[in-house]
Amino acid sequence: MIKNESLYLAGPLVFYVNGGEMWQAWRREALYHGFKVALPNDNVPEAEPGNKRQLSASIFKNCRDSINQTTTIIANLETYRGMVPDGGTVFEVGMAYGKGAKCYGYTKDKRPEGQKYGLAKLDKEGIWDLEGRKLPNFQLPFGPCLVGSSKIIEGSFSDALAVFKADLEEASKLKANRNIEFKVKPAERTLFAKDKPLVYLSTFERYDHDALLKLTVMKEILSRYDFEGISPLEDAPGVERIQSEDLYEVTYNTFDHFQQHVRNCDIILANLNPYHGYEPNDDVSFECGMAFQLGKKLFGYVDDLRPMVELIPNGGEANGCRDVNGMNVEDFENPLNLMFGASFTLFTGAFEDVVKQMADAMLDFKLADDLVPPVL
Repeated sequence: MIKNESLYLAGPLVFYVNGGEMWQAWRREALYHGFKVALPNDNVPEAEPGNKRQLSASIFKNCRDSINQTTTIIANLETYRGMVPDGGTVFEVGMAYGKGAKCYGYTKDKRPEGQKYGLAKLDKEGIWDLEGRKLPNFQLPFGPCLVGSSKIIEGSFSDALAVFKADLEEASKLKANRNIEFKVKPAERTLFAKDKPLVYLSTFERYDHDALLKLTVMKEILSRYDFEGISPLEDAPGVERIQSEDLYEVTYNTFDHFQQHVRNCDIILANLNPYHGYEPNDDVSFECGMAFQLGKKLFGYVDDLRPMVELIPNGGEANGCRDVNGMNVEDFENPLNLMFGASFTLFTGAFEDVVKQMADAMLDFKLADDLVPPVL
């Protein structure tokens, strides 16, 4: 009998045809093996009839509360409306990591991004995506945040569950091994604000060929509005930069810098525009979830604030708002998955306009009781 292990099953199954039945089947499988189980849709959401944003906040609260009661997350990392996984799922992985839970993911396609991104252009300078930026992580299945935080299994939920169970068995045996001593260094903040709030620039511009220039300009703009910017390209205090030919060693080290930046900031400012599809960049989504879990102030920006049902082609309400793959498109009056819509204050405009709006919002910052920040 497995004791003291509670699983959170993350993924966009609620949008799949018959996804609810699949979720319940996986719950029964995990219960059979002795685990406690929580799902994102366990509790009936409370909201006034017709109040879609309040409904999304209620669903988000259930996800938050369920994750905070679990010891492990097992996440569906299949590509979703593009090349990256569902942004809401990755947000939940970030939340789980932020609270110290064990993180597992599964996908039937663990090939490197360079193989999965079928529209890449190859020349003497490197591999380029359709936006003209070098294809990042072309040797990895996902960005550094997912690879660094999670054990990723190629296969199904059942495969991931079997690996997790085997890991627990091995960990139990190691407890009795008198020749092994474990010392886990607790995560902590290594940088504190002096005169200005520290703002982490969670943005996929980190992968642009002129990333250093762009992020330097963004930091200069933040400084003009009495913020101090932290770039994902910078070394995080307390994290040594590793030089190695081992791809996964370097990737984990990169992730370690990213996650330390999130711990060190007071505010996260996230570029939540679509990335290689309709979802945000997976590193950005992870950092957003982690920042929420750690109690940071959350601001994001997109080019288009229209609701998802207007941004993502679908068959309309009469047909269940199904997209080209038959998956339901959210209709919560937000431009993004409810995990972002219920926790972030969202802006639009040029970057300096966004920073000015953030500065104005900080003058009277207060997270609403229903967890729905305004869309400005």
